[in-house]
Amino acid sequence: MALGKPILIDGRGHLLGRLASIVAKTLLQGQRVVVVRCEEIVISGSLYRNKLKYLQFLRKRTNTKPSRGPFHFRAPSRVLWRVVRGMLPHKLARGAEALDRLKVFEGVPPPYDKQKRFVVPSALKVLRLKAHRKFCQLGRLSSEVGWKYANVIDALEAKRKARADIHYKKVKSDKKLWEQAKSDVADKIAEHQKVIEEYGYN
Repeated sequence: MALGKPILIDGRGHLLGRLASIVAKTLLQGQRVVVVRCEEIVISGSLYRNKLKYLQFLRKRTNTKPSRGPFHFRAPSRVLWRVVRGMLPHKLARGAEALDRLKVFEGVPPPYDKQKRFVVPSALKVLRLKAHRKFCQLGRLSSEVGWKYANVIDALEAKRKARADIHYKKVKSDKKLWEQAKSDVADKIAEHQKVIEEYGYN
């Protein structure tokens, strides 16, 4: 049974394996998890090295009938989904149910663009990877092995950021007007405000 509201995680700047392990554990505890911006998740090691690894993985297939699997996901969200699946007992009922509680997306689709997003400090690249170590972005790796939608996601993200910027400026101006209005009437309501504060309210 799922617990409350889902946890919304912004994948940007997180290390793939560390993020996946924390997500897997959280899912097993009954919590729903949504991960957005999967294309900006980071993998340690250079792009060249990770691409070689992925191309080796692509060669693994069923000899007699490749459509039987294993299936080689190219989209960054599905790559993360597969990594998390490998950390769950997905062939048992509790593991399968845990995997059903996970949602993964490239970009930040509605309604998640208007919700508060969280980070996982113990999985952030800036905190867990030494500054001189090489790394690559999952979106870049996916594009080089067959994912075709990087340009679409970039365009949609640019639109989302433009909308968010307009909203942020409006909120800022509204707050400024509110503070101005409070200061304008501060002298008039000082006597009443003192009574209100005596009762423990601000």
